[in-house]
Amino acid sequence: MAAVVLAATRLLRGSRSWGRSRLRFGAPVHRQFSSGGAYPNVPLSAPLPGVPRPIFATVDGQEKFETRVTTLDNGLRVASQNKFGQFCTVGILINSGSRYEAKYLGGIAHFLEKLAFSSTDRFDSRDRILLTLEKHGGICDCQTSRDTTMYAVSADSKGLDTVVGLLADVVLHPRLTEEEIEMARMAVRFELEDLSMRPDPEPLLTEMVHEAAYKENTVGLRRFCPTENITKIDREVLHSYLRNYYTPDRMVLAGVGIEHDNLVECARKYLLGTRPAWGSEAPVDVDRSVAQYTGGFVKLERDMSNVSLGPAPFPELTHIMIGLESCSFLEADFIPFAVLNMMMGGGGSFSAGGPGKGMFTRLYLNVLNRHHWMYNATAYHHSYEDTGLLCIHASADPRQVREMVEIITKEFILMGGTVDVVELERAKTQLMSMLMMNLESRPVIFEDVGRQVLATHSRKLPHELCALILHTRPHLDPPESPVRLAAWRQGTVCASGHPRPLFPVPGSVKPEDVKRVASKMLRGKPAVAALGDLRDLPAYEHVQAALSSRDGRLPRTLRLFR
Repeated sequence: MAAVVLAATRLLRGSRSWGRSRLRFGAPVHRQFSSGGAYPNVPLSAPLPGVPRPIFATVDGQEKFETRVTTLDNGLRVASQNKFGQFCTVGILINSGSRYEAKYLGGIAHFLEKLAFSSTDRFDSRDRILLTLEKHGGICDCQTSRDTTMYAVSADSKGLDTVVGLLADVVLHPRLTEEEIEMARMAVRFELEDLSMRPDPEPLLTEMVHEAAYKENTVGLRRFCPTENITKIDREVLHSYLRNYYTPDRMVLAGVGIEHDNLVECARKYLLGTRPAWGSEAPVDVDRSVAQYTGGFVKLERDMSNVSLGPAPFPELTHIMIGLESCSFLEADFIPFAVLNMMMGGGGSFSAGGPGKGMFTRLYLNVLNRHHWMYNATAYHHSYEDTGLLCIHASADPRQVREMVEIITKEFILMGGTVDVVELERAKTQLMSMLMMNLESRPVIFEDVGRQVLATHSRKLPHELCALILHTRPHLDPPESPVRLAAWRQGTVCASGHPRPLFPVPGSVKPEDVKRVASKMLRGKPAVAALGDLRDLPAYEHVQAALSSRDGRLPRTLRLFR
């Protein structure tokens, strides 16, 4: 009863006080904002007088952003990058891939990708692995490229010990049972069928242009398993490959979002002194071939009239990709080539516009905006440790193939011409913007850390990469000495043979730098890949002649009948 009386008393007091406030103040009071009469002449860009200055969080030195690298006694490198957050991304990157399959059946790396995270000595099935990761909110993935195989896990940082132990078991102790290999065969067959049926031909064209550019060597070997090898790859073949290429000196354990000392401790626990499932014999058949650019022509006649996946018909198109040799990512010219690729840009005819979409790149302004019948014109730059390939992919109606090829060859010729300062600065700014945007993602940082440490034993940080885009070293030709050439490719010495400086010598990337690398590229033979209806496709010799001419025009041919 007393509680009810107390509540009623408070309610009455509140109503009386509200009534007094209405009588006391009358009309509602208007708040004085800083942009009003209190500070009439202070712009928004200046601090308000009398207001304390805000104190922002600061970083004590640059070392908190540095990538730390430790090499274990067996040669395995451990690299980490700390990052705020509850979750981490940890994985093992291996210097293996399709480029090392010259002495083996093609498609082994493709099979290993499908067999990843299957049963091991400690986990009797893939489901057991996934259940273990789920306890830490984790997911796993494996990806193979021409020169790298990557096993990765994203999970709660508290489960680091479990994650590293699982990765070590997956990489070094896979069971590779006959049932799992048969399931991998089915997955490979499905992926090959999907590759030939999908409307987007870019993955297939990329395979074809590499095959044309590096005929039967290194990065020109097929990344996808050939159909005739699917039934030939078995446990013995896989173990023979793993014995040579899954060795500690070819591996990097990379982590983002964890403490370096904890990662090194886990690496010593699970990856040091471990005998793999295929034995601990020393590798005897490691391929150390250097990529040999050959140029060439690969074409595939195919009916592209029925690739639509929905009720709306998709237009029949012929796809062309033309490439020229650029440089490796270890050379100083890699930065001008990256800027050139960004300057060319391009995309599809249905790409949405807007800031940062590349609508002011050359392939948009000179090709897609001027030729309405062009469905696609996109530049790509593939770079490896010993070579590179700059390509342009174009799509159009089969009846306009010849005109499309001539438009692309003209754009290649214009690369070696005048470069406007405004478009150059725009390309450099867009390249830095894309770099910084991508490196906001934890998995992307992980891959960047792992790939750089795998290739160069160190990592350039984002601000260093931006400095390389804005300022680059003066160009130097490769040294002629084989010993110095090897060290120069590894980035440890300059072309003169002296130790390479840690930071680049200031010297802004000028239009003549882009013109120089483009002119050097145009002196090589082209690599051409073509897919679709190719009845009007120009001969390879004509494409080569157009790229050697001053205006990029194809040689004229006379026809009695059309």
